[in-house]
Amino acid sequence: MLVHFWGVRGSIPTPLSPKQIQSKIMAVVQRITADDIKSAEDRVRFIANLPDWIYGTTGGNTACVEIKAGDTEIVLDAGSGIRALGKSEKKPKDRHYHLFFSHFHWDHIQGLPFFDDAYNPSAIIDIYSPYQNMKLYLEKQMTNPFLFPVPFSSFTKNITFHKLKEDDTFPLNDIQVNVCRMKHPGDSFSYSFEREGKKVVYATDVELEPEDFVITEDRRRVFQNADCLIIDSQYTVMDHIAKKNWGHSAFCYAVDYANFWGIKKMFIFHHEPTYSDAELESILKASRQYSIQVGHPELEIYLAKEDVELEI
Repeated sequence: MLVHFWGVRGSIPTPLSPKQIQSKIMAVVQRITADDIKSAEDRVRFIANLPDWIYGTTGGNTACVEIKAGDTEIVLDAGSGIRALGKSEKKPKDRHYHLFFSHFHWDHIQGLPFFDDAYNPSAIIDIYSPYQNMKLYLEKQMTNPFLFPVPFSSFTKNITFHKLKEDDTFPLNDIQVNVCRMKHPGDSFSYSFEREGKKVVYATDVELEPEDFVITEDRRRVFQNADCLIIDSQYTVMDHIAKKNWGHSAFCYAVDYANFWGIKKMFIFHHEPTYSDAELESILKASRQYSIQVGHPELEIYLAKEDVELEI
């Protein structure tokens, strides 16, 4: 399975500010020595060795993750990142999308009206969630005056809604899909996708509590021994304490959860919009150190970054 991150921020799209760009430039200038600019090779080497938070950016689009599993195209949430997916040259040849919603807060649906293939009459979109009124929710954000007066009915007519159960498990072509409900204001649902012995889990907008560490059958199906866990890790501990019941987790709780379920790779996801690239890099380092300190050096931890693709 191929996993591609199109949007990784939480709450609201967060473009780089002029001040943040200036800080990156200053950080580069402060690192340059005379030896770094002697030749073209030296300049390339200098750039290549810059820290990731300086040379690139984590990204500012809200949640959208793509999974390509054989001939099946899966899209997880339709935050502003789905716009970039729609303009990608790597779209499925048959234009058939299986779109899963974790929930319907604005940052997870706001990109759908800007998804090009939604207006393609030959495109096919199957939409899945445990919410009864999912079509109504998507229609409402496209009703005047909330958005440009292009109604939901302008979309392709080949849209089918699939109401899931809270603890569902079902086949999607040659993929096994599992569902479980997690704690978040208004609820949020996590999904796992299994194919050919590999399992990817999408668990955004989750505020982990002690009861989440109780083994239930639906949680076991979703999380246990997953190869890849994409999980809400929005806050530092201090920010989480200040924002209790906002529906998001501190990174260390997400690390504990990954280790509890025997996860192989964990991706820190749904990044706090006020955190800079440098702060996110420090959270990544702290997460890795924490996992080692609690006796799990084997857990691989990464930042979810826009336009990064990996094979599971």
